[in-house]
Amino acid sequence: MRQNKLKASSHFTPVELNNCYNKKIKELTNQDCSERVLENKEHLLSGEDVLWGIPFQLGAEEDKCDVVVLNDTEASVSFVQPIHEKYLIFLHAVDYKSSPASADGIIHPMMGNPRLGEVVCEYILEYSDGSSHSVPIRRRFQINEFQRSWGENSFECVSHAKPHAIHTTTDSFKLGEMPEKDWGGSQFRLVGPGERSIMHHWLYALENPFPEKNLISIRMVPRDGVVFLFGITRSHLETNPLRWESRRKTKFSVPEGGKLNRFGVYTAIELDLGAVISITPLRNYDHTNWDNSYTNQQPNVSTTEMIIEYTAHPDACVYYGEQREHTCYVKHLENEQSPVFLSLTYQFRKVTVRVVDQKTNKPVPSKIHIHGPLGEYLAPINRHRIPNPYWFEDYSTDYVNGNHFWTYIDGEAEYKLPIGELFIEVTKGFEIKPIRSKYQVSPETSEIIIQLEHCLPWRAKGWVTADTHVHFLSPQTALLEGAAEGVNVINLLASQWGEMFSSVGDFDGRTTLGSRENGGDGEYLVRVGTENRQPILGHISLIGYEGRMILPLSSDGPTEAALGDPLETTITEWARRCREQHGISILPHLPNPRAEGAASIILGEIDGVEMCSWGNLYDGISSYSLSDWYRYLNCGYQVPAVGGTDKMSADTAVGTIRTYALIKEQFTYQSWMDAVRKGLTFVTYGPLLDLFVNGYGMGSQIDLPKNGGTLDILWEAATATIPVTKIELVINGETKEVKTVDPTQQNYSGSWSVKMERSGWLALRIRGQYPGRPEVITAHSSPVMVIVDNQRIINAADALTILDQIEGCTAYISTLATKAEESIYKKLLMDLTSAHRALHHRMHHAGIHHHHNVVNDHHHH
Repeated sequence: MRQNKLKASSHFTPVELNNCYNKKIKELTNQDCSERVLENKEHLLSGEDVLWGIPFQLGAEEDKCDVVVLNDTEASVSFVQPIHEKYLIFLHAVDYKSSPASADGIIHPMMGNPRLGEVVCEYILEYSDGSSHSVPIRRRFQINEFQRSWGENSFECVSHAKPHAIHTTTDSFKLGEMPEKDWGGSQFRLVGPGERSIMHHWLYALENPFPEKNLISIRMVPRDGVVFLFGITRSHLETNPLRWESRRKTKFSVPEGGKLNRFGVYTAIELDLGAVISITPLRNYDHTNWDNSYTNQQPNVSTTEMIIEYTAHPDACVYYGEQREHTCYVKHLENEQSPVFLSLTYQFRKVTVRVVDQKTNKPVPSKIHIHGPLGEYLAPINRHRIPNPYWFEDYSTDYVNGNHFWTYIDGEAEYKLPIGELFIEVTKGFEIKPIRSKYQVSPETSEIIIQLEHCLPWRAKGWVTADTHVHFLSPQTALLEGAAEGVNVINLLASQWGEMFSSVGDFDGRTTLGSRENGGDGEYLVRVGTENRQPILGHISLIGYEGRMILPLSSDGPTEAALGDPLETTITEWARRCREQHGISILPHLPNPRAEGAASIILGEIDGVEMCSWGNLYDGISSYSLSDWYRYLNCGYQVPAVGGTDKMSADTAVGTIRTYALIKEQFTYQSWMDAVRKGLTFVTYGPLLDLFVNGYGMGSQIDLPKNGGTLDILWEAATATIPVTKIELVINGETKEVKTVDPTQQNYSGSWSVKMERSGWLALRIRGQYPGRPEVITAHSSPVMVIVDNQRIINAADALTILDQIEGCTAYISTLATKAEESIYKKLLMDLTSAHRALHHRMHHAGIHHHHNVVNDHHHH
């Protein structure tokens, strides 16, 4: 992506200036120019060079002058053969000159710095018929200073280094390259004209007003300032050589044997009078079945065809091949005269795309994807054309699903769309039918209206959705993305990563963005909480709490806390403080870090365990996470399930996995927290469900007599996204009933009757499968607990694993953790000891025989 300094356009011929040069750069003194120039004279150009694709022959002979300095006397250049070219391109610059200020600091007249419009010299074109034409050379018009203030730009000349596209810092590292910019600057994906030059040399294309005459010489007359002329090049081009045309695209066929980089991109392509903006593999979508294929389906990425985006002069030349041995002129490319290139230069229309509710016709926030006939992604005017998927980087309102790009809109977006056939995909959560349709843009098209159908009634029945775990978004962006994804509650979590802190300025311990009391409509809410983290003992999400931020955000050193930070608190203590401040505590991305959360659950300080998508759209709910959760349920700890994404980059959509919570009163953030506490929840990647056991819903406890009893189970499921394949009844972690269903259907229901003779729990689990992908767990209810004869379930094998986990935490604190003061150290161990004893006592009470560690050995009483 770096600019090519070797390829020179054949449309130019350098002018010989050796007999015109009057100074040697290395011998310049303060009699010739300012100290600022002298301090940087080693950065002045000489020798052969290619600037903006234009060749120059600059003075370079060791013992001869190599620059024209116009100060007090004129200089001139005579041509051996008369010149008839339309353009003369000058490489020149002017020395510094400042405007004096009055005693009060005010400059009058205010000409700026450099002094705008001041004539520094004249270039007088002299013809063989005795006529001449004078061109005044003015600061910031045809010439500028070697260094200039920010914003004091030039109007008719450009800095000598042409603009070019670059990789982001992360892409450069992945390619094994040295980044061209630091992280922030690389997000521009470009380097501007002369951006990193120490001494700017300015290119000015002077148009010869009489190319039909014999131009025999140019006389250069100084006026006000010291001018440096380094070189002149002439050209027959019909338009300004420094004026490139707007962005265009072409399809390129990779030559046989062409090498692709690790991103699957062929990069051996350059332009002389222009720049390559991007090269991306062609994306082959199944356009024939576009309307009937499933949402988010990935395209096949070509290894033989690339889409090249570029900007160039119409007479630019493309060079390609490992040695850039092949050429094609842009004009031929655009006239489709090349077997390697196929022009994608469309006519464009400004089009407003509106996504509306089918019933009300009101705009609704949504997620949208549009691409053209060759799979080229088309972004709204105010969105990234190449979204950045990397961690904590340029965080736009986009979603990167592999090679399939999306963006979020508030219901309306402005596009520049090519005339012809387009392919559009729109989604909004799990209860609205996704749209995948083809659209024709005509020369008259000004608006595209897309109607969304709300086909599943879970929200109408009181269910609201939430993502319990989002990072790095601004609250307002989180509100937009939540609304576009149909996620009613976004929990944006401030946190700490070593010496880095995120969203801490967004936390105030009271504001729920989007609520009615804060000016919203109350349907989509954002609340900033915290994810407090320790590298060994674990993480905990503290959600919805009030008052001061619970600190420290991270503890116990790298990588969660800073190097050298001591262990100052436990997960359990953080959870307890969150409860005291009226929030709820969630163990995120269960089970890892798999440690002290076990003690927190036993002590009753946890309100939910989080099934996490980790940004993966197709893996479904992790059976490993479920296995860990089932351990606690099997020991009688009725902790509900919630869903969170741990979104930390654009490659994860909020609500990829989400919590559904049943609210039986007015929906507020508080009522949502109350529903989570009660366990009125299920977790899903798409399918929706409901479950009743003897008439009781999720989160309930059913008491049975000593001999147990029969349970009548009613269930309902539906999907608008992932096809459902199986409905399963889980009892005490084991699959007891399975109903295989038709994946082409949308709604399902059924019933089972089971006998429960011992205490335990029940839950509904749903499996689903996209075509061509493995079957995965797509939804899971929170449990219904069954208590027989007033005895909670306790499974010996699971209880022992929990005890081992607590003992491991105790061992870590006692041996390796960075110690704080002694009083804190002892307090840390108290929670672990209390939890261990509580479960240990239950095991003894239940008559479970087990092996004791030396630390916990005791006598039976």
